[in-house]
Amino acid sequence: MLNGQTQSFICRMADKEVYYYMKKELRCCLFFLLFLNSARAQQHLVDSITKELQQSMPDSSRAMSMMRLAVDYEAIDTAKSYQAYREAIKFASEKKLYYQLGRTYQNQSFLFNSAAKYEQALASLDNAIEYYKKSGHPKAKLWEANAYNDKANSLKAQNEFQQAIEYYLKSISLIEEHKLPGGLVSKYTNLSTAFGDINENDKEIEYAHKAVTAAKNGGSGQDLFMAYFILANAYSRQDSTRSARMALDSSKIYFAEEDNVDNVDILLSYYLISAQVFKKLEQLDSAFYFFQKAYNISTTYNYSYGKAESELQMGAIAIMKKNYAEAEKYLLSGIKEAKSVNYNGILNNGYKYLSDIYAVTGRYKEAYEYFQKHKQVNDSVVNMDAKKYGKELEKKYETAKKDAQLLVQHSEIERKSKLNYILFSGAVMLLVISLLLYRNYRQKQKLQQQRINELETEKQLTAVEAVLKGEEQERTRLARDLHDGLGGMLSGIKYSFQTMKGNLVLTPENVQVFERSMDMLNSSIKEMRRVAHNMMPEALVKFGLGVALKDFCQGINLSGALQVNYQSIGIDKVNIDQTTAITIYRIVQELINNTMKHASAKTAIVQLSVIDNGIGITVEDDGKGFDPAILERSGGMGWSNIHNRIEYLKGKVDVRSEPGKGASIHIELNL
Repeated sequence: MLNGQTQSFICRMADKEVYYYMKKELRCCLFFLLFLNSARAQQHLVDSITKELQQSMPDSSRAMSMMRLAVDYEAIDTAKSYQAYREAIKFASEKKLYYQLGRTYQNQSFLFNSAAKYEQALASLDNAIEYYKKSGHPKAKLWEANAYNDKANSLKAQNEFQQAIEYYLKSISLIEEHKLPGGLVSKYTNLSTAFGDINENDKEIEYAHKAVTAAKNGGSGQDLFMAYFILANAYSRQDSTRSARMALDSSKIYFAEEDNVDNVDILLSYYLISAQVFKKLEQLDSAFYFFQKAYNISTTYNYSYGKAESELQMGAIAIMKKNYAEAEKYLLSGIKEAKSVNYNGILNNGYKYLSDIYAVTGRYKEAYEYFQKHKQVNDSVVNMDAKKYGKELEKKYETAKKDAQLLVQHSEIERKSKLNYILFSGAVMLLVISLLLYRNYRQKQKLQQQRINELETEKQLTAVEAVLKGEEQERTRLARDLHDGLGGMLSGIKYSFQTMKGNLVLTPENVQVFERSMDMLNSSIKEMRRVAHNMMPEALVKFGLGVALKDFCQGINLSGALQVNYQSIGIDKVNIDQTTAITIYRIVQELINNTMKHASAKTAIVQLSVIDNGIGITVEDDGKGFDPAILERSGGMGWSNIHNRIEYLKGKVDVRSEPGKGASIHIELNL
């Protein structure tokens, strides 16, 4: 698999769109600029543009020439290049040349990136995009798309892959929206490699195929080579070696080594990916051949990355061949080269390979040291396998430090390994047993807590039952006392008054007073009987729940306070014990009383029906309604009594109401 640095070569091959003054300026995705011209040739270009600027020319041409001067200074003197960019930006700003300003800011971003000034590079590209948007130049949209692509490259260099992908897609969208000529192949290849960096392999291959399609639909031979080349790399990363080899063979059709002698980045990328494909195919000699060619060309042009990556991979092949001495030589040399220019990706892999070699050959101290270096470079990645491996190396190193003879005596090493294995197995078993004991303890705690909750619930229900029974017993006693005691006394008084009336001679006025007193006495007797009846309806005791509720609803209707429609479905066929019947009667009685007190309703429905293993109660009214949440906050005795009785019968209640839409209360009770 190619690392991020190799990917930057691939992107760099695609971005060949910066042309000016008969010169092609090749820009790299991740800003590794190869200056193939000699210092003398670059100085010649600087001198030529300097003379050109001394002549009279249009402002737009002068702005572009000033930009070219800044670009050519990059390879000679970066300080003069910065100064030239500032002067070019100042001139273009004064003249309000928005397109030229955009081009200058965009080229300046490469200088910032080459100095690892990534924030300034991104700011420069943002400025370029804004000026392209203001410009009416016919090429402004194309360069705006290129600027989005460059911004994505800059973000990718900082490992901001998600943001990079967003800007790649934005660049592609702009090209497709405005049907801009060219550029899609390079954008697709860049996007493919970005998805590869975040291990989105399906997307990586998808956009590599799109690059191939775009190249076939009007791209150059170089575009076809590039697209197939990226596709080969994508398949290689996914270990689809056969597909990778087919794509590589297709790219080779459009690649002529002799035509790319001076194009170092293309040659180097081709050698590296070809070598990787052969490595995946386990054709190690062919892989080593191409890595060697990559190393040779990198040495010729003194290109540190190419040398470091090639030596790293040749070392990896030597490891596969179990030639550890040769592998160590290549890796140490590659690490030294990578360290000089701080190529962390190569250092990361190189340290890991060396650690593996030293571990295999029993040099545990060196293995541990290089593994620590690998961890320092790779500190942003949490790798559990690496942690486990590091602990094992540390243990072996500490053992070797205490007794050097253990590294020499093979039998002692085996004994120590067996002991470690036994200890490790014992620790694992102890851990498993501890976990099982802890799990059993937690389960017992849960069961105990569950039992406690059940007992508390049972205790609460018992208390409620006792209260309800006591309440009904007290109601029955009071009803009997009122009916038999007070009722009898009032009836006796009435009889005595009637007897007295026959023996007395009364004036007309006294007769009227006497009759009014008799009427009041009759009303008192009726009210006493009504109260006694409500406290314990005789119909409930004598005839059952259905008749009692029917009498109750008819009594409400006769009072004129509310018209109640009572419906009974199957209740007469069910045997309900007296305690349950009384509880249900009280629930309906309380609900209707609440309706008359609070709902301002004209009509109501009371329905009792037999359901599976229980009784359903529905009470509806056409009153003013309410918010059901109020019941949870209510402290009234009425709803509390209803709720307690429902809980006592192990039932559940559903309250549905809205302001202005009446109320519907449905209760299901278990028998």
